[in-house]
Amino acid sequence: MLQLPRLYPILDAACFFDAAGMFAAAEALAAAGCTLLQYRDKSGNARRMLDEARVLRARLGPSVKLIMNDRADICLAAQYDGLHVGQDDLSPESARHIIGPTRWLGVSTHNPEQLAEADKTSADYLAIGPVFATSSKANPDPVVGLAGVRRARELTRKPLVAIGGITRANARSVIEAGADAVAVISDLLPDPRKSAEEFLRILR
Repeated sequence: MLQLPRLYPILDAACFFDAAGMFAAAEALAAAGCTLLQYRDKSGNARRMLDEARVLRARLGPSVKLIMNDRADICLAAQYDGLHVGQDDLSPESARHIIGPTRWLGVSTHNPEQLAEADKTSADYLAIGPVFATSSKANPDPVVGLAGVRRARELTRKPLVAIGGITRANARSVIEAGADAVAVISDLLPDPRKSAEEFLRILR
C-alpha cells in the first residue's frame, strides 16, 4: 500500500494569472518540502495542458511525484506518476487500463456510497470531500464535514485524502478524524513556500 505525504497540494491553473506564476508556485512548494503535487486544469485545452504538464515535470524533477487530474492521455504523455479521476471522468478501471499497473490512481468521492464503490476498484487512494465549504469549484458537492471523514475512514483501508476548504486552521482536525493526507488549493496560494512550511509543521 502506498504511503501518502500528509500534505497534497493541488495546482489549479485557474488560480494563477499565467503559467509562469503556477510554475513558480510549484517550485516554491517543492522547496518547502512537498513531495507530491497534482496538476489540475478544467479548461480543456489539451495542447496547453500538455505543454504546462511537461514544464512542471522538467522543473520539479524526480523528487516530486506528479499526479495529473482527469486526463489519462496527458498523464502518459508528460510521464506523470499518477492520475486522479472524479465521478464524472473515466471510470477507475478504464483509467487503470490506460495508465497501467504501476502509476498511482486516485478517485474522488463525495458520500459513503461512492466511497464504498471506489474502494472495490484498483484505485490506490481515495479522496473524500468537500470536508468544509470550498470556493475552488463552481458547483461543489454537499459538505461532508469531519463526520464524513470519520465515516470514510470506517469504509476503507486505502489511503484517504480529505479535500475541500482545508486550511492551516483546520487541517489538524481533519487528520485526527482519520484522513491520511489533506489536499489543499486556496490556502497555499499566498506565499506558497511559507504556507506549505506552516502546513507541514502543523501536520507533522
